[in-house]
Amino acid sequence: MSMLFTGGHVVTMDPALGDLPRGDVLVSGEHIVAVGPDLSNHPSALGADVVDTTGRIVGPGFVDTHRHAWQTQLRRSTPDVTDLGAYVMNTLARIAPAYRAEDIYVGTRLAALSALDAGITTMLDFSHNSRTAAHSDAAIRALVDTGVRGIHASMAPHFGDWDEQWPQDVERLHAAHSSGLVTVRLATLATDEVAGPLPAYGPRLAAVARDLGIGVSVDAVFGTSSSAAILGWERDGLLGPEVTLIHATGLTSQAWRAIGDTGTTVSLAPTSEAQIGLETAVPAVDEALAAGVRPGLSIDVEVALASDMFTQMRALHAIQRMRAVNAGYGTGAVPHRITTRDVLDFATLQGARTNGLGSVTGSLTPGKQADLIVVNATDVNNMPLNDAVGTLVLGADPRNIETVVVAGQVRKSGGVLVGVDVARLHEQVVASRDAILAAAAR
Repeated sequence: MSMLFTGGHVVTMDPALGDLPRGDVLVSGEHIVAVGPDLSNHPSALGADVVDTTGRIVGPGFVDTHRHAWQTQLRRSTPDVTDLGAYVMNTLARIAPAYRAEDIYVGTRLAALSALDAGITTMLDFSHNSRTAAHSDAAIRALVDTGVRGIHASMAPHFGDWDEQWPQDVERLHAAHSSGLVTVRLATLATDEVAGPLPAYGPRLAAVARDLGIGVSVDAVFGTSSSAAILGWERDGLLGPEVTLIHATGLTSQAWRAIGDTGTTVSLAPTSEAQIGLETAVPAVDEALAAGVRPGLSIDVEVALASDMFTQMRALHAIQRMRAVNAGYGTGAVPHRITTRDVLDFATLQGARTNGLGSVTGSLTPGKQADLIVVNATDVNNMPLNDAVGTLVLGADPRNIETVVVAGQVRKSGGVLVGVDVARLHEQVVASRDAILAAAAR
């Protein structure tokens, strides 16, 4: 099946292609075939379904580099959580042990559908409630069933009873999902301070990932203890582009030097850092850029935070520019401010690279998989269209996303998720939430 998206403002996020104020994107099967000002005479356009995108912005789908998808039944249940410790004790210690495999499925499916609805075509699910193999299977099945480009990052639970099948079960998961839309990664923590030594990244877990040929996502990278760990990982040869450090707040300059020198990737969660107050509470975008790292962005925990990438981009854009101007106030120094194109780059191309999928998605580049969104720029909150990148970052929101395509498959059309019974989904989500809370109370 071929589709020709024609007449829209195309934001490719490919530095070699740039933007086309009036352009076409041609999709054949799972891939982008061509991008140009007029592709109506392209050989692959013969017989293609033509999608008129006049008055729309066509861009790559957003990439979420870190979300704890299983928690989604409890979204915004603790909107004013005071700190990381309160989140850990309430969600991970009290509620997580009450989850059945079917609850993992419902929460992960809801997160993935919410991602698609908001234009996120790729989502890394940091699944750290894998109490049994069935729990892991349920999480992966939910990703597969939604059609999102999913990365299942598998980790042991922090607290409570479980089958102790991790990390050895990751080999089985990877063997079953080493290709296709859903792939597997190893999820770990930076240190043993929260959940003990088992999930703490180091030579043992690095060897697991290396033997399987998969990437590693390291959560809870904060402060002096994580800084010391990073220097140890550098010494042991455990850093590199296949490793992602999540949050990275409050790190020392030596740790940032090690991250930059080794090409290690970084995932920032702008609202999580600021709202929950992780270490310094300041998203480490300046530190990352100074080390030569262009970070990816992530949602993190929906129990306390927003679900969409528009919020992450705006939060990071505002916080960094505030910080830059404040640092130079009264000195006469010219502040170094990031741009809307920077944060859109973080939310697309750099997110894909952070997830190990830079050659697959993240930009509208011929040869890459066809993961794209169509945003209505004639809606009342976007009209008139003056700057497409500025509109995507500062103006648009999920209601403006008319079409979402993942690997050439339409997942949202006419502003509605394709093939999703939302009323039935709501029933399942509420029933799962109620069962979890009742079990936790017991």
